[in-house]
Amino acid sequence: MSQTSTTGISGNWRSDLPASIVVFFVALPLCLGIALASGAPLFSGLIAGIVGGILVGALSGSQIGVSGPAAGLAAIVLTSIGTLGGFENFLVAVVLGGFIQIGFGVLKAGVIGYYFPSAVIKGMLTGIGLIIILKQIPHFFGWDADPEGDVAFNQVDGENTFTEIMNLGEHISPGATIIAVIALAILLLWSIVLSKKGKIFTLIQGPLVAVAAGIIFYILTKDNEALAISSEHLVQVPVPDSFDSFLGQFTFPNFGAITQPAIWVTAFTIALVASLETLLCVEATDKLDPAKRITPTNRELLAQGAGNVVSGLIGGLPITQVIVRSSANIQSGGRTKFSAIFHGFLLLISVILIPTLLNKIPLSVLAAVLLIVGYKLAKPSTFKAMYAAGPKQFIPFIVTVLGIVFTDLLTGIGIGLAVGIVIILIKSYQNSHFLNIEDKSNGVNRIKMTLAEEVTFFNKASILRELDSLPENTYLELDVRKTRYLDYDVVEILEDFAYKAKERNINIKLISERGTVENPPSYLEFFELAPAASAH
Repeated sequence: MSQTSTTGISGNWRSDLPASIVVFFVALPLCLGIALASGAPLFSGLIAGIVGGILVGALSGSQIGVSGPAAGLAAIVLTSIGTLGGFENFLVAVVLGGFIQIGFGVLKAGVIGYYFPSAVIKGMLTGIGLIIILKQIPHFFGWDADPEGDVAFNQVDGENTFTEIMNLGEHISPGATIIAVIALAILLLWSIVLSKKGKIFTLIQGPLVAVAAGIIFYILTKDNEALAISSEHLVQVPVPDSFDSFLGQFTFPNFGAITQPAIWVTAFTIALVASLETLLCVEATDKLDPAKRITPTNRELLAQGAGNVVSGLIGGLPITQVIVRSSANIQSGGRTKFSAIFHGFLLLISVILIPTLLNKIPLSVLAAVLLIVGYKLAKPSTFKAMYAAGPKQFIPFIVTVLGIVFTDLLTGIGIGLAVGIVIILIKSYQNSHFLNIEDKSNGVNRIKMTLAEEVTFFNKASILRELDSLPENTYLELDVRKTRYLDYDVVEILEDFAYKAKERNINIKLISERGTVENPPSYLEFFELAPAASAH
């Protein structure tokens, strides 16, 4: 067993602490941007990030997953706030959705995530990486019309992913672009060179230095007309005037609306989408985990449900485990859940004590951090490896990638899964049997058909086609010695074919583990008795 899985938090804090700082800087603009894209108060995104880090991080069985507000739910939140009559009513649905997720965990529904093919999960990771890169390009150059966290192809500002990049030339901010390039250079220098030069460069990581450089650049150039970075290109954390105004940012659910049917429909929608997105993220992060640990999925649903109950009670957005933050955590060296928990405390402390300082961080610097995260998820070597694995792996992979880029996360995964299922059915259709023509002596065609280990109703068409194409005067050997499951529908096909065979002078020799039978009178009775291939 690897060291990361045995030494625990106390033995890994030197890796977890720097990773938590990176996750904090990644999560901060995403929490605010997802709230903005959802049409919710900005503070609600920070609440969800804090609860997702501290509470869900503590309850979860995942050592490297990070939870918070999810971009995949932004459209649902935006629509629901309007249809339910306000944010307070929507919070009731968040609380109820959390209790429903807890029910899913109790009913052990976490197994659903294991039914998604590996090619689709790898396509999800790669698609998310490409989305991060494409969405951060405008922010890198100082065009921030579209909020962080708007990951759908058709964006909040009326553009789509590619038109926003093509129109970028009209909106470049020189100051934001210069510090973004400097930040990217710092990150690459830290990752490629300095991290190998000494422990100090692993404890103090590149993203922290890049953010510090961004703040210094903003302060030094704020009076320079050519290089000054305007407020819309900076992080915008709500700044309370006093402790009372800080408490006033919390919103509480209106439980008087709990009897509305629309509240319950929204609650089930949140629970289903949040659970599916979480389980897919768990599957993906487990694949990225260097220690190859397996997250208990039912416990994860319980943790996410508890997080959504608390988040909804104090005015936060719905929570899921999030692949962007989780992958940033892994790639920054996070090894245990301490990094996720501490990033939540950093969010809490920062919004209370230093919101003014946070509002001096250029968004373009954080875009540089996310560009590195996106590249590590969507490396060219991944495409090469999946192509080398063959069409059965590459087609669902690339369809998932394109689906995520051109639609949204869950739609893209759904398309990839559908294609994967079709490929499985085609392969099952093709591999149901093996046909061998032995000879044509004395005018008799000797043909041997060997059935596969599992033959289901999906294979009916291919088997029926082969049997119907047999010429007259054929001697057919039907070998079922390797078959462990033979569908009732296929046995019926053999039963029906036996009658046609007599008319066409086709003799059938059935070979099984029990022996050999010439022209058995009843295939149904034979397979009911055969231990090797039972009909169901």
